[in-house]
Amino acid sequence: MEKMKDSKGKQVTCYLVLCVATAVIGSLQFGFNTGVINAPDVKVKNFIRNVTLVRTGEPMDESTLTTVWSVAVSIFNAGGMIGSLSVGALVDKLGRRKSMLLSNILALIGGGLMGLSSMFTSHELLILGRLVIGVFCGMCTGLTPMYVGEISPTALRGAFGTLHQLGVVIGILVAQILGLESLLGSQSLWPLLLALTTLPAVVQCVMLIFCPESPRYLLISLNQEDEARQVLTLLRGHSDVEDDIREMKEEAMKMSMEKKVSIPELFRNSAYRQPIIIAIILQLSQQLSGINAVIYYSTEIFRGAGITGPVFATIGMGAVNTVFTVISLFLVERAGRRTLHMIGLAGMAVCVLLMTVSLELVPKVDKLDQNGTAIYESASEGGISAISILAILAVFGFVASFEMGPGPIPWFIVAELFSQGPRPAAIAVAGCCNWTASLIVGLSFLPLLKLCGSYVFIIFLILLIIFFVFTYFRVPETKGRTFEDISSGFSNAAGSDAANYTSPEGAISLPVSPSSEKFQMTELAGQQKSGTNL
Repeated sequence: MEKMKDSKGKQVTCYLVLCVATAVIGSLQFGFNTGVINAPDVKVKNFIRNVTLVRTGEPMDESTLTTVWSVAVSIFNAGGMIGSLSVGALVDKLGRRKSMLLSNILALIGGGLMGLSSMFTSHELLILGRLVIGVFCGMCTGLTPMYVGEISPTALRGAFGTLHQLGVVIGILVAQILGLESLLGSQSLWPLLLALTTLPAVVQCVMLIFCPESPRYLLISLNQEDEARQVLTLLRGHSDVEDDIREMKEEAMKMSMEKKVSIPELFRNSAYRQPIIIAIILQLSQQLSGINAVIYYSTEIFRGAGITGPVFATIGMGAVNTVFTVISLFLVERAGRRTLHMIGLAGMAVCVLLMTVSLELVPKVDKLDQNGTAIYESASEGGISAISILAILAVFGFVASFEMGPGPIPWFIVAELFSQGPRPAAIAVAGCCNWTASLIVGLSFLPLLKLCGSYVFIIFLILLIIFFVFTYFRVPETKGRTFEDISSGFSNAAGSDAANYTSPEGAISLPVSPSSEKFQMTELAGQQKSGTNL
């Protein structure tokens, strides 16, 4: 493919592919740990119930079991909040490569705790392990896109950046497949399934030995131009890297001229207030859409729909998730961010309505046997009906619509709404809001499901409609627009008394050279194509 080559035809080297693949292992880890708790849910619940039986002689009551299970599932998101907020300080101090190495220590600890929980008959170890692995995954959501974006050629930065989201959905699918009872989802092997996250952590650590530090970090943060030049020569496969060096120097100059904005100032300054509100609402639209409720508890949803083999339906959902993630990569630059986001929200709203109706009409499950097989109120009600098929298709359509817009777009549009100065603070706020919303859904969904039944999805339907209306009236289209154009639009809307959005007060505007202008346009192209998701 010609566009993937520079004038020397060596832009995509094996070494570059190795480095990108090494970093994306972190994305795969994030996806794996998001979906791994779902498939063996009945076995893990049996373990939690039996912990109390061993300790007190009586099994845990259902109300307490629901609470403990919800905490075990959702505390992963609490860890993610901590990890996402720590990325900025960590990479500034240690760099990208060392930060990835250090984060894998958490993966080893978290995986070990979860794997040993059954041996020590302790659901506390399981919960603690989920918290630690959540911190690790929160760090991965920042470290992987950052490192991949900084080592990739400008023309391919968007294409490589999308591999983060693809890695996430593949990780979810792998977890669902390995969670089959015939593989690692049995009553005796589920601790090994949860502990399996230690294996890719070790593999990534070994592979990182052969990977370099980010050349942008070396030049811009450490002022090590010679080292950055050597790394670029290895990554590009030739020594003609002057364009990259010049672009990095221009970025460093631009950063020195821009005001670094604190998190409180994002809300105090009228020029930043509107874009940060948009960024937060978009992040909320991703998580409060109900996607994590479906991913975490899809097995229970399918079981409630009358599916006697719900794990296989969950694997099918993971496959749909992966396919439509790939499709979205080709659509986002054609349809535009705002349009695709609204299409996704509308599709999810329709599917969640169908999901609610179908779950109300299917035969009700009386109870489950110890293997999680549904036992119905009457023997004739246990088959797969047309309503059950509708429930499955509604879930598949829900996931597909999510990956069309609300999945990838909220992550990378934040970078497009802000200039270089306020961007780090804005990304930190957006990431924290995303993980917080995910935590709320994870904690509240199962109790609400017990309380409201399938009508719990009406809550998500109402929220999806609200997010659709907000996107239609308040979210600008950023496709094809420069950072300066977008930020100046917000500044003008805020009024003449707003602070300068792109430079510190009193800064002198420098003339823009042709090379600088070219750099800004190519940087924009890379930013527009990159994006990440849960």
